[in-house]
Amino acid sequence: MNEVTRREQLRAATELDIRRHARELLVREGQEAVTLRAIARELGITAPALYRYYDSREDLLARLAEDICGDLSTELNETMRDVDDEHLSKVFAVCRGFRRWALAHPREFALVFATPANTGGGRPGAEQRDSPHDPAESTTRGDELGSVFLSVVGPLMAEGVTNSPPPSVPDELREGLADSQRDLATAFNTHGIEMPPEAVSAEAVYMLLRWWARLYGQVALEVFEKFPFDVSHADRLFESVLEELGRESGLR
Repeated sequence: MNEVTRREQLRAATELDIRRHARELLVREGQEAVTLRAIARELGITAPALYRYYDSREDLLARLAEDICGDLSTELNETMRDVDDEHLSKVFAVCRGFRRWALAHPREFALVFATPANTGGGRPGAEQRDSPHDPAESTTRGDELGSVFLSVVGPLMAEGVTNSPPPSVPDELREGLADSQRDLATAFNTHGIEMPPEAVSAEAVYMLLRWWARLYGQVALEVFEKFPFDVSHADRLFESVLEELGRESGLR
């Protein structure tokens, strides 16, 4: 093994160790506890030494969110392994899997799905080095969510084209959906996922947005315990939401 390869392997191992400690802190104490100083203490090194691996706390949290999204994608794909081939069963399995994961991993859910992308999961400016703004950073969180969306929801969208009639899109929304259609088509193409044009039509995107708004809405209310009144059977409420969405979307 040459010296360059050995150094690369050591660096990769150290990066993984840093993220492992960061995730443990996140799960145990929350986002605010994930600081470069705290991680350095656990690793027995100085905080400045961590800057050789991550430019800032924001950079570290972004990479941590990527790891979390990768795990979530794997878990959601696993939920469909033992599900029959019926399209609606797969959709419901993914929705239930997402809720189950979120409730079991509230702090990881909060980092990925409830943190403004420009804050890196913490106070603006906290533990960050002075450096020019990188436009790519503003898209990082979208890329993380996209990794989950593209790998899990994309194939379901393509499959669903022949399984449900397209919903009617309100005229005032149709023009605005054009950008979403274009962005989705580009993302699928970039990741090598073949999608029939009708799978990213205005109607398909509109249906996706309706599902996500309802799904994320209930899950976030449960995770953050923000229901405006006591809900003793949130699981039953969730199932009723899925049934309503299935009927409204024409899925059978």
